[in-house]
Amino acid sequence: MPIYEYKGKTLAGKQVQGELKAKNRQELERFLRSNKILVSGVSKKPSQITIKIGSGIKKIDISRFTRQFATMISAGLPMVQCLEILGSQTESAEFRRIIIEVKESVQSGSTLSEALSKHKKAYDDLYVNMVEAGEVGGALDTILVRLAQYREKADRLIRKVKGALVYPIVVMIVAIGVTFAMLRFIVPVFAKMFQGLGSELPAPTRFVMGISQFLQANTVIMILGLIGLAIAYKLYVRQPSGRMTVDKFKLRLPLLGDLIRKSAISRFTRTLATLLSSGVSILDALNITARTSGNMVLQTAIKNAMVSIAEGETITAPLKESGVFPPMVTQMISVGEKTGGLDEMLAKIADFYDEEVDAAVAALTSIIEPVIIVFMGAMIGAILIAMYLPMFDIVGKIS
Repeated sequence: MPIYEYKGKTLAGKQVQGELKAKNRQELERFLRSNKILVSGVSKKPSQITIKIGSGIKKIDISRFTRQFATMISAGLPMVQCLEILGSQTESAEFRRIIIEVKESVQSGSTLSEALSKHKKAYDDLYVNMVEAGEVGGALDTILVRLAQYREKADRLIRKVKGALVYPIVVMIVAIGVTFAMLRFIVPVFAKMFQGLGSELPAPTRFVMGISQFLQANTVIMILGLIGLAIAYKLYVRQPSGRMTVDKFKLRLPLLGDLIRKSAISRFTRTLATLLSSGVSILDALNITARTSGNMVLQTAIKNAMVSIAEGETITAPLKESGVFPPMVTQMISVGEKTGGLDEMLAKIADFYDEEVDAAVAALTSIIEPVIIVFMGAMIGAILIAMYLPMFDIVGKIS
């Protein structure tokens, strides 16, 4: 659908201009007249070729939109006006376009959930289903507040996990880069110096020089090999069996596995609690939670729980058999099922595991930082010692 630029003025004489999508010029003029805008000029915007990486929409933008939308709806503002204000305030051009299209859909008679469901890259199934439950139950403002709280806590959890992983990954990359540069560019300089010594070099020096010569001869092949491995990994994890194997391996990692497990449990319980408390049925809630779990092991356990519920059983047994959930979690879920307060119990588990993630992040950071620093120092130190050993021998002979 083409984009048109328009200019005009309101009935009060205020000059306005902007951009809108329309099938043709006549449709745009009809729309502007229906909004009491006297059109003075309309021109079709030239098409542009753009290359985008990702959706162009940040999670924090959606969380901020949800919080502001909830506040405006609670204050009694009309929905179309809320969307218009939020669209004009949004910094992301892509997200602004989506909000404008949602507003136009609502103006055309669609429900808010129907309008949101057309934009999957901004509003996932969880978001759409909660909004639909709020519209059906007549409590959209309450649901939006609950959804805003959920997204803010989920974003906070993601930031914590990423924050724990970014520093060690950056330090590791720097360490590998420095080691590669020394072996590729500095060691060959020493090798030329040692060629005229006429004596056998120490074993550590010969070993380091051998690695350096291998890197010089095979740098391009190694880079291509790494690219090939990355592509092969991407293709492998696209297969269900491959994704399952990788997710199982992640949960068994010595240091990161515990953090990944706790963050997965927190996300699962928080999502399911939010959906159930918003009036979404248990099967629909589990289906949405499975698709947003981010881990195939957890997703399989949730789908088994759906089968269990459909057969009249509880969800506790399949979750226990998955091996992901500690006994404390399955016991609390079982108590929540029996007492009829499953959503409240899940929320308590999520709060508890949010604190556990905080503790795991702190522990991981305190352990990994010194380990990486020692590793980096040992690698560089070993290379330097290996290069200086022949000089020590020369000095000893001269003495």
